[in-house]
Amino acid sequence: MNQKGPRLGEPPSLWRIRLVPVASVMIASALPLMLPLIANSPVLPPLGLLFFLCWQLLRTEMWPVWVGLPLGLWDDLFSGAPIGTAVGLWTLASIAIHYASQRIYWRGFYHDWAIAALLVAAVQALAALITHPHADTGRVLGLVVPQIILSALLVPLFLRLTGQIDNFRLRRR
Repeated sequence: MNQKGPRLGEPPSLWRIRLVPVASVMIASALPLMLPLIANSPVLPPLGLLFFLCWQLLRTEMWPVWVGLPLGLWDDLFSGAPIGTAVGLWTLASIAIHYASQRIYWRGFYHDWAIAALLVAAVQALAALITHPHADTGRVLGLVVPQIILSALLVPLFLRLTGQIDNFRLRRR
């Protein structure tokens, strides 16, 4: 007998379960270099960071706390920031999300949005200050504020995209 579709009770592909979240963050981190955009100040939101935070908020149990190390290193390779900036900041963001998920038992959409917006603001501001240590603090933060606002407004879209990617990830073969 020839089976055309997935069998009843068949688990999703193990490769897809493990690789899709990591690949989505890695592709999103590399995507700004592939776009033909030239700007004097940061314009694009940190796509890799947004996907990373959304995966952490959607599936807290999926990744260990230290997952910010390799994914942050990948982002550092493409962002132009000193190596170790995203490694440390993404790991701290991952620790903050794990801590918040232990403290807030019934988290809703607005909680996730607030957590992601605060973490994006903190990570972007600290990354800008680390990248430009000798520049005037007010001027550096002034350049990053539009990017932070845009990123905070895009969090619901990225939560939705992450949910769609998660549905694909868990779909049976």
